[in-house]
Amino acid sequence: MTRRIAAALTPLALLLASPAAALAIETNKEFKPQNEFKLDPLVEIKLGPVDLSITKAVIYLFLAAIATCLTMVLIARRMGQEKPGRMETAIEAAYDLTNSQITRGNIDSPRMAGKWFAFIATLFFFIWFNNMIGYIPLPTNTEHPIEILGLSIPSFALYAATANISVPLALTLVVWFSYHVEGIRAKGPIKYLKGWIPAGVQGKIVPFVFIIEVLSQLVRLVSLSARLFANILAGHLLILLMAGGMVVLLGVSIGLIGSVILGVFTGGIAILFYLFEVGLVASLQAYIFATLTAIYLGEAVAEEH
Repeated sequence: MTRRIAAALTPLALLLASPAAALAIETNKEFKPQNEFKLDPLVEIKLGPVDLSITKAVIYLFLAAIATCLTMVLIARRMGQEKPGRMETAIEAAYDLTNSQITRGNIDSPRMAGKWFAFIATLFFFIWFNNMIGYIPLPTNTEHPIEILGLSIPSFALYAATANISVPLALTLVVWFSYHVEGIRAKGPIKYLKGWIPAGVQGKIVPFVFIIEVLSQLVRLVSLSARLFANILAGHLLILLMAGGMVVLLGVSIGLIGSVILGVFTGGIAILFYLFEVGLVASLQAYIFATLTAIYLGEAVAEEH
């Protein structure tokens, strides 16, 4: 199976690498792989100082939102089938993962788990679809357009909205404020803040422990968002570098034959990176983000910390 997938993805890797390799001989000095993550406006919309322009990130978020909504609707409609087929089995597995393992496995209160299940499940699928769509080549590269019948059409490229720090950070802020608000609502502000001090800590050390806990709460904003952002960004950069970027950077100095040999070698590595990112990293990062969200929500309302 792995060989068949690799064989199917080889033309894709060559498709992505060949334009870059051809461009390397002439414009090696101008090649900037970081430009793949630039957000040039496709449709410019400005309301005074507010920039609401539609970029490729917005398009990817829109596609992921549609896929998430359709998935949640399918889960709601198919769970009651008496004779489940393959689709129902897959949907039931997705439901069990988000409900039993992620949500109820980390939130002790059944009422809280039922209350926040929809949010956590939606968060998981939204991040997962964003990550997976990011490994599908789409015409989003406006820097190197293709001329067809006089029309300038963006070329195919890989991009993920979660590789832009603003998206993971926005999701993290929603989670961060949600579990703090839930904790204050359940216990009251004074009791909630007192819960940050571990049992048995007394005396003059209490203020220092409280300050450390405050800092740890703030660090969650960085750790939760940066983990998702860094893993997806690093994966895309590795694929970009191996699927043509290395040839572009070294093409002039090693010559045409050397570029071809290097391209064949790095192309195989790019396929392995691609399979690794699609098969493990994309799903793992969505699972970790959703699981930590459930843990933080459960921890906020728990009587003991």
